Amino acid sequence: MSEAHGTTAVAGLQDEDSPYALSHLDALESEAVHIFREVAGEFERPVILFSGGKDSIVMLHLALKAFAPATVPFSLLHVDTGHNFPEVIEYRDRVVDRHGLRLHVASVQEYIDAGKLRERPDGTRNPLQTVPLTEAIQLHRFDAVFGGGRRDEEKARAKERVFSLRDEFSQWNPRRQRPELWQLYNGRHAPGEHVRVFPLSNWTELDVWQYIERERIELPEIYFAHEREVFQRSGMWLTAGDWGGPKDSEQVETRLIRYRTVGDMSCTGAVDSDAATLDAVITEIAASRLTERGATRADDKLSEAAMEDRKREGYF
Repeated sequence: MSEAHGTTAVAGLQDEDSPYALSHLDALESEAVHIFREVAGEFERPVILFSGGKDSIVMLHLALKAFAPATVPFSLLHVDTGHNFPEVIEYRDRVVDRHGLRLHVASVQEYIDAGKLRERPDGTRNPLQTVPLTEAIQLHRFDAVFGGGRRDEEKARAKERVFSLRDEFSQWNPRRQRPELWQLYNGRHAPGEHVRVFPLSNWTELDVWQYIERERIELPEIYFAHEREVFQRSGMWLTAGDWGGPKDSEQVETRLIRYRTVGDMSCTGAVDSDAATLDAVITEIAASRLTERGATRADDKLSEAAMEDRKREGYF
């Protein structure tokens, strides 16, 4: 068992012959459920970031388990770049309707139309999410915001605690990180501050997929191999669309691909893959030596510290 799974997961597997031993997925699930309930007890206005991507889908599934048979006592928030994959938006709306949840949408396009944000020359809108996100948090007075970030994704996210304090400007200061010994979380915050909460911190990409298989969680089909019109830019296969791609020099072709992560179409790359089932995806992920963001997210390649810079400004 890797140390990345934390003390809870390791403790649960110390004696595999014990009838009370937890599998590593059971231990991770138990930790996440505990985090959701802890937030419900400590905070007044929590919200779950929900984009329709696999991590937010698993996070919502865990929240549903944490409070069953009651409904989830939190609303959902999606920062919509306007360049999302249609399959993912359709899935998002269907899940919200199925569970009778309330969804807040912060639209990047509305901010551009109002002159509050300006389009980037490269057409990428992921870096533009910070202002709509932070203003939505302030508008609705959310004091705890659940995100699906995992420590294995990227080195800046590896610095996060489960409870990550943000100041009155939603900015992150890694020097203000609090110790979290024995799963004791400190949610204390001053007026105007809030806490970002990461229930999947100790999960890996492989854990997520194995849990999806075990729980039979439905996903958007974009995560499985399918034929799609794509073009190559900066070593990645991007989906053609009206967001600004392809350029005249970029040739569109139909390939068998799938997506490991889902975000803005302008910066989320596909991978060549014939993995059309959960078993095939899990086998593929187990053999991979690249993180999903490192392999498929152009916005993380803008600079060596791109993610950390955005987190300091208020991004997740």
